Amino acid sequence: MQARSGEASVRAAENERYTPVVPRIAVFCGSRAGNDPAYAEAAATLGRALAGRGCELVYGGAHVGLMGIAADAVLARGGRVTGVIPASMVDRELAHRGVTDLRIVGGMHERKALMASLADAFLVLPGGMGTLDELCEILTWAQLGLHAKPVGLLDVRHYWRGFLSFLDTAVTEGFLRSGDRARCGHSHRGARRRRGSRVRRHDRSRRNQRLQSGVRRHAG
Repeated sequence: MQARSGEASVRAAENERYTPVVPRIAVFCGSRAGNDPAYAEAAATLGRALAGRGCELVYGGAHVGLMGIAADAVLARGGRVTGVIPASMVDRELAHRGVTDLRIVGGMHERKALMASLADAFLVLPGGMGTLDELCEILTWAQLGLHAKPVGLLDVRHYWRGFLSFLDTAVTEGFLRSGDRARCGHSHRGARRRRGSRVRRHDRSRRNQRLQSGVRRHAG
């Protein structure tokens, strides 16, 4: 009995010290679904995969396009979804009212900063100018040392081929370091499951405080 009691005490101490945290994955993607059904299929597949792996989706909070498809897929599998959306888009009735946590912010920059601070990693599906802006800003913040979180492109139908070629040209012409180019990974098949999802809450909090502080300095 004493041995069992001791084992239980050790397990309790470990649980107190290491609190499992659900990985939060920020997904940037289009507010339109695109012309080819493959884009919508990829968004739905990603949503199901995130929910199946116990990941929380953090995204732009809209119910339209690939954004809405990904969110609906997570919710349909019982997953958690946090949407971050500017008040102006709520006024235009673009907000997804069915998400787990809808956060309304003042503007686009605040939206990106909050999504970045909430996320443990970033995945980027096809999208338009807004998606490209989000991708480039999160890569720039990594280049500036404001975060070291993984960034990956889901290269559906080779959508990001031109962007990746641009990055390679920037390296060749001396405008981008190869190490910064390497920060942007990509996959044609989707995201791989990351092992070891135990993260200390205080570590995440300190990391996100540094990110928010750095973003504010960079914006100023």
